[in-house]
Amino acid sequence: MAATRIKICGITRPEDAQAAADCGADAIGLVFYKASPRAVTPEQALAITAVLPPFLTVVALFVDEPVASIERILRAVPIDLIQFHGTEAPQTCRQFERPWIKALRVKPGLDIAAECDRFRGARGVLLDSFQAGVPGGTGKAFDWRLAPDNLALPVVLAGGLHADNVGDAIRTLRPAAVDVSGGVERSPGIKDAGRIHRFVAAVRAADQQLDGVVHGD
Repeated sequence: MAATRIKICGITRPEDAQAAADCGADAIGLVFYKASPRAVTPEQALAITAVLPPFLTVVALFVDEPVASIERILRAVPIDLIQFHGTEAPQTCRQFERPWIKALRVKPGLDIAAECDRFRGARGVLLDSFQAGVPGGTGKAFDWRLAPDNLALPVVLAGGLHADNVGDAIRTLRPAAVDVSGGVERSPGIKDAGRIHRFVAAVRAADQQLDGVVHGD
């Protein structure tokens, strides 16, 4: 079984990006959504990416951002992958010549399988918690049983994850990746290196447990 990939989202400081890398995260998320308490400017983003080691993925999060603004940020900051977290249509997402993922805010009645088919050009689908008027970062988990098996896209699980529940989430849904923000923070946008370490350790422990089940250990 492949290891669950880990993204630490909402990074606002170089030292937090360094902590994420040191703890073994696979990716960091930079929020380019001005209404978020975790929003960064392109200048802040450049300072953050400057401390990263090779092969750590930099993800830019946008929420219904104008095309010209996205293009300007992509020219200014070394972005590896785009996360669309608003109501963007598939044709909007695929026009920037970058790999991308699409976030879905999960609630009863959402046809996740149909949405995966609709956004089939994505590298994956990020499942987040629904809260009216809030595009993400709610700090609340959704009912993981709402996500069907055998979706057309790999699943990135988000929404209210922390060190004490991410193992259960992985065992329940077996996502390709997990995405955490508030669950590793001291305050919005300010990460805690100890909490990042515990989160990563919990993910790896769940992976080891599932690997043992697969191999009959």
